[in-house]
Amino acid sequence: MCSRWSRRSWSTTTGCWDGCALGVVTSDKATLRHSTGHSADALASGKSRNALPRRCDASATQWRLKTLDLDLLDQMQLDIFEDSRDVMLRNDVAHALEQRDALGARSACERLAREYPADDALPALAALAESIEAGGPGQPRPIGDHEALRAARQLMELTICPAAQRVFDQRDATRWLRAGWHDLARRAGALPFDANCPQDHAAALWLRAGAWEEVAQAVASIESWRRIPTPLAWMAEARLHLLGLRATWPLLAELGWLSPTLLESLAQRSPDPLLPQLMRSFEASFNANLDAIPEGNGEIADLSWFAAWVLTDRPALRDQLALAQASMDSAPERAMRLMIELLGLERQGRHADIVARRKVLRDLQPSLYAAYLKTR
Repeated sequence: MCSRWSRRSWSTTTGCWDGCALGVVTSDKATLRHSTGHSADALASGKSRNALPRRCDASATQWRLKTLDLDLLDQMQLDIFEDSRDVMLRNDVAHALEQRDALGARSACERLAREYPADDALPALAALAESIEAGGPGQPRPIGDHEALRAARQLMELTICPAAQRVFDQRDATRWLRAGWHDLARRAGALPFDANCPQDHAAALWLRAGAWEEVAQAVASIESWRRIPTPLAWMAEARLHLLGLRATWPLLAELGWLSPTLLESLAQRSPDPLLPQLMRSFEASFNANLDAIPEGNGEIADLSWFAAWVLTDRPALRDQLALAQASMDSAPERAMRLMIELLGLERQGRHADIVARRKVLRDLQPSLYAAYLKTR
């Protein structure tokens, strides 16, 4: 893991900044000669104080370096060491944070605060050190209620996440934050699901940690999760990662009927590019309001028809989508069931029944009927 300051850290091997061209403390004779104008042997014997400088290189350059006093070299070395002290202390904290060593990070933060109380990185480092103290190895401190979990989650979102991005590069910050969400999810494991604050549940936190098996287990503990949009979306996303798109189609269909908005959001994060690709094709060609039968007191969002439309483009998914459980018997759900029935009748060659069911589909959703006919 790489902190923001590691490229400019002090090297105990060379006695200077990493990558520094000043060869004050080095065993490289060529570097000494280039940096000081004197040979390594002369410097070692102490005879270089009054020695004439050598040429900096063998080019046509005619100027020579002035005699460099060893006392000045010593002072330069001390100045460099002093200037790099804050970097060393920051890197000590970052290393402890990388290891999620709560005691080590706290101790290193205290040293940095004593010597450099105004260091601009100190608040971010201290926030990260404090965050790992609560969820360290062993038995983490459990969170007892949703209000406390909400406060801890908001602390992660508003303080810890920006601090990690301040201290680490993007890749390492993401990895470090996943461990933080993992710790928070463990502490929240005993809290029940509350529909009024769905994000304050262990499943939502496991999701942010990218722990898909834990997401599935946490969602399965929620009563009637398949009838609640948010837990259903969590389970669908977990299964996309664990089992793949083909096995997840039943849940995607049910999610589209319950919450088209959550389905659209999930598609944007899909690990399988086919799902967003199909959704783009659907949005480009489908018009749910084209003389469709009204449903209830309002319009039906287009994406609620997505599962039915998919069967016009990918009829081979019939068996997978047939596994979707009954929902609210909405028009989009009836349309998908009708598409499944039509595809079955086509296999059987029952032409009279096909004609009758096609008329039902045309009256239910003309745009879906048009998409269906294009493939026939």
